[in-house]
Amino acid sequence: MSDSPVDDRPAARVVCVDGRGGILLLRWRDSVSGQVFWEPPGGGIDPGETPFEAARRELAEETGLPARAVLERWLPVRRDFTWLGVRYVKTERFYLARFAGTPRVRPGALTAEEHGAYLGSGWFPPAELAGLTDPVQPPELAEVVSRLVLLG
Repeated sequence: MSDSPVDDRPAARVVCVDGRGGILLLRWRDSVSGQVFWEPPGGGIDPGETPFEAARRELAEETGLPARAVLERWLPVRRDFTWLGVRYVKTERFYLARFAGTPRVRPGALTAEEHGAYLGSGWFPPAELAGLTDPVQPPELAEVVSRLVLLG
């Protein structure tokens, strides 16, 4: 990874927790490396946008779920990953969103890049994250979820 360009573009993610305690993960395929992985919804913060606004926008765009579900409770999470040949080293805010049931995910505003990379979604009990066939990003997501749930 050390030969890759490094980017620290600010980003925000949303840990969605359903009524049974399941966590929403999106499944992606990196077209450069071929790696397939799971991660919470989220993405880059646009100019003039706060991290909270970005988290709400990204949730709505990537899942079709209501932006208002994102709470102003967050944790800083250190990230070091590669996407499309670019290495990202940064700290992202992970926000919490709670849902009474298990809402259906319907991505509505994916970018062209995301359309080609998106493989689906699923709701998983935290205890099952480590057992998924494809890796979860960030690797310490179960701990992040546990800490976030305690906040709100």
